[in-house]
Amino acid sequence: MIKVGIIGVGTVGTSVAQILKENADVISARAGVDIIVKSGVVKNLNKDRGLDIILSDNVDDILNDDEIDIVVELMGGVEEPFEVVQRALKSGKAVVTANKALLAYHRYELQEMAKDIAFEYEASVAGGIPIINALRDGLSANHIESIMGIMNGTCNYMMTKMTEDGVAYDAILKEAQDLGYAEADPSFDVGGYDAAHKLLILASIAYGIDAKPEDILIEGIENVSQDDIAFAKEFGYAIKLLGIAKKDGNEVELRVHACLISKDEMIAKIDGVMNGISVVGDKVGETLYYGPGAGGDATASAVVANIIDIARSGKSAPMLGFDKPLEGKLTLKATEDINSKYYLRINVSDRAGVLAKITKVFEENNISVETMLQRPASANSANLLISTHIALEKDIQSMIKEISALEFVNFTPVMIRIV
Repeated sequence: MIKVGIIGVGTVGTSVAQILKENADVISARAGVDIIVKSGVVKNLNKDRGLDIILSDNVDDILNDDEIDIVVELMGGVEEPFEVVQRALKSGKAVVTANKALLAYHRYELQEMAKDIAFEYEASVAGGIPIINALRDGLSANHIESIMGIMNGTCNYMMTKMTEDGVAYDAILKEAQDLGYAEADPSFDVGGYDAAHKLLILASIAYGIDAKPEDILIEGIENVSQDDIAFAKEFGYAIKLLGIAKKDGNEVELRVHACLISKDEMIAKIDGVMNGISVVGDKVGETLYYGPGAGGDATASAVVANIIDIARSGKSAPMLGFDKPLEGKLTLKATEDINSKYYLRINVSDRAGVLAKITKVFEENNISVETMLQRPASANSANLLISTHIALEKDIQSMIKEISALEFVNFTPVMIRIV
């Protein structure tokens, strides 16, 4: 019999305990052994969770219990769970976590500490989608050329509603909060940080890149407007918040931001709170993974799958899937060296000569215009909606700075990359 201790019996932790009990027959058959939750740790002992397990508010009750074989960490945060997981590993206990922030900052340290002790984390990226195992095991014969995905259901829900129903950003953000998709402080989701944590985990498995969130390009969807969505529709695009990892020679670019993506791409068709991740391997080509990216049962399903894997073998392969550096000496590409097509919305005073001056700034920064539309914004102003041919990030940023300083430009231009 395998005994599990859950640290953090919230929505996901409660679902883990319920699944292990309700599906005990099929889980036992697949694991080859009975698995039970012996105890859990919570912050509030007065809250009824409907579980028949021992509950405590002290992590030592699990970490010091020699009968606990597997510690499931569902606390949230970074440094406190890092300390807890280190203690679990030092005591020889296997660990399962869904904590993407923990892994975004400490994944390499934890791999070094875990060594032959099982450490699994499927639920840390895209909830119920088995993308970790796909990259680490199913695609292990491939050089990974790119990863591109919708990794945050809150942003995808908001962009879907803005596109399909014409809802303004502020209104749909409030709706997402009312529905429980977005937190009272939504910046972690809408600012792109949640997706960035997940992208870093996937990039480590695919490329062996040891980067922190502070090292990569992270932008959110806060500045997307109905004008941008109208432009996207007119030219055959959808707007999505995407996490992108792409190998270019000996460099890997990592970025999270709103994108205009062709509506014919499969990723563009993924709507609502669902997640979808495209992985391109040099031998297999493109594979696509789709499913619920969050929610108690979906995330708990991935946690329980990891518990079953550990019960089968008692240990795991290296946590990130490799013992030695992958693909030689891959390095992180500098943000300023990323190249892409770009879309810009520039709000200007509606008067003669403006367009010529804007066009001159584009030319001086080596940026070629592909399409341009002008739309009225108010009685005295207009929005210039412009897409470019491929350009360097540093040139685009330099141009935006110059345009912002022009006396007839009313606001800092909004820029969205095109993939």
